[in-house]
Amino acid sequence: MKNIISHIKSFIKQTDNFLLLICIALSTVGILSVQSATLVNSGSSVPKGLTRDATVMLLAVVIGIVLAILISCVNYDFMIRLWPFIGLVCMGLVALTLIIGVGPSARSDARTWIRLGGSGLYFQPSELWKVGFIITFASHLDNVKDRLNKFSTFIVLCIHGAIPVALVTISGDMGSALIFFMMFVIMMFASGVHLRYFALGAAVGIASIYPLWNFVFSDIQKDRILALINPESYPDIIYQQEQGLKAIKSGGFFGAGLFKGYYTQNGLIPEGENDMILATVGEELGLVGCIVVFALFFILVFRIASVGRKSKDSVVNIIAAGAAAMIASQVIINVGMVLEIFPVIGITLPFLSAGGSSNLCIYLAIGIVMSLRRHTMAKDITGIRLQRGSFSS
Repeated sequence: MKNIISHIKSFIKQTDNFLLLICIALSTVGILSVQSATLVNSGSSVPKGLTRDATVMLLAVVIGIVLAILISCVNYDFMIRLWPFIGLVCMGLVALTLIIGVGPSARSDARTWIRLGGSGLYFQPSELWKVGFIITFASHLDNVKDRLNKFSTFIVLCIHGAIPVALVTISGDMGSALIFFMMFVIMMFASGVHLRYFALGAAVGIASIYPLWNFVFSDIQKDRILALINPESYPDIIYQQEQGLKAIKSGGFFGAGLFKGYYTQNGLIPEGENDMILATVGEELGLVGCIVVFALFFILVFRIASVGRKSKDSVVNIIAAGAAAMIASQVIINVGMVLEIFPVIGITLPFLSAGGSSNLCIYLAIGIVMSLRRHTMAKDITGIRLQRGSFSS
């Protein structure tokens, strides 16, 4: 019995409970905000039950938390050894969207989701691939660390990073393509790639603007960029962002109160439960609520990055950097979309936006980070014991 209690105490101690609590706090705000955003014209300021979107999100979060804890028990070394299998499965699922994928009603050119039978539920494989990419690319970078700054190695790494960017772009998911690109850049930097290659990449990026605009961007994507420059000429395009800003401004310092926002409760914020969830938070919880959410995100990203910095294992640092980059880039881009700094490109706010795929997969990434902490801690403890044994001998 004492051994069992000892193992339980050790398990709890090695679990990053603080990290998990931050995620749960963000998810709680998200579920309540999604509930409010999908209560349109319910006739009551007090919800009588969870809406469909809030229910799906709650289930995804609960399952995600359980999976995160289970994944944290799996040694990250084992996950790294599975990188070819993980990569092929993720790539295959995204490739499948090109054949049987479906998209939102407003985007007939997009094929980003896979319908799960007749359940009315959908799965977005690109969300899973973001998590898979953290493992596969970190493994690749770690395998070539002795020749990392050779030009031939750099080219092969770029090909690895370009595969998910290209496939999700073809499927119509430009937002996820941008997240993959940001993860690629941050993980390359964390691994120690020489700055001259970043300068080369910046030059290639500038040179790519013309062909991207003329041959890659769809008309709607171009219009969303032009709408930021000249909103009067694109009133229908900029409408979503303008409504979001109006809602945030109306919230003031303390907000109108949960389930009491005028714009939210009257369905005046397009995608108020998804891309524009921050507008719902801003209107109903005010500036104070937004500051709390931003503070939680900052602590979360810092906590994830610190797991990597504290480890002597280079692959741990790269994986942690990838997970931090995935969350931070989505937060920055989503907030920029809501504030009319960036065009709308379908990036959800982690933990807060509705969606089973995004909420479930983000917890898979958290589980991997928790595995890093648990097993690096176990290695450190073992190393200390070995050192003590050598001294005593």
